[in-house]
Parts: sequence; C-alpha cells; structure tokens
Amino acid sequence: MKYVFDTCTFIVLSHYFPTRFPSFWGRFNDFVSRGAIVSVKEVLRELDNDACKTHLRAWINQNKHIFLPPAPDETEFVRKLFEHPQFQHLVKKKQILTGAPAADPFLIASAYVRKACVVTEETKGANTIRIPDACEHFSIVCRDLEGLMEQEGWTF
Repeated sequence: MKYVFDTCTFIVLSHYFPTRFPSFWGRFNDFVSRGAIVSVKEVLRELDNDACKTHLRAWINQNKHIFLPPAPDETEFVRKLFEHPQFQHLVKKKQILTGAPAADPFLIASAYVRKACVVTEETKGANTIRIPDACEHFSIVCRDLEGLMEQEGWTF
C-alpha cells in the first residue's frame, strides 16, 4: 500500500528520536526509498513553520523529493472536492487571506489519484469537516501513524 503523509503525522514522527528508535526509522526510511511514503508540497510548506526538532528538519531536507507537486489529475480532483460546500471548509479563511499553506485538499487529492492511504492524526470532526470526513466521503483509506504500523505489522 502507498501512504500520503499529513503535516501532523510528521510532527508525531519528530517524537521518535532516531538514536532511540533506530529500528523504526530503518523501516520508515525503507518505505520512503521504495516510494511507499510520499506527501505533497503544501505539507512541506506547513512543515517550514511547524517542524521545530532538529532531527526532523534534517530528515526533511534529505528527503524533499517525497513532497510532490500536484499533478493535473490531482488539481482536477481538488476542483471536484470543492464542488461540495462542506469540503470548502478544509481551507480556512485566514489561510486564503494570508496565503498560508493549505495542504488538506492536496493531500486528499494525492491519495485519491494514487489509490493510497492518507496518514493523518486528525479525527472526524464533530462540528467541522476534517480530512477523515472527506476521505470517508470519497472512499479513501485514512489511518493515523499507529494504524499504518498495525497495517504493515510493524512491532518494535
């Protein structure tokens, strides 16, 4: 299975210090090298603001190739996504007004086009639309990092 990673999952990864969790990072980097783990350029832009741990920043700099620009079919899917008014809330008004990164629609589109799983730490929203809600609507598999580890049979 292929996985498309959200910003919040990379932040969770920052708690897995490479010197303390070498077997985790070995498996994770193996998946990255095989192309099984990717993300989108907007996640990279969000991480520029949110990734504060030195080892995560170093890892990102060494693996920028996994943060992919949207392909035309992904851009078309984002258009279809926004045809549903409830999914327009995936991008906040402040993000639009300030030009801040907005990865969610591109993340969902990337997973849809690649027939991949979105990996996010978000949960379904009670009063707002979130990534898992959109994934469910479009029949996209959505898991958190622990769910990925369970799916792949990773134990440490």
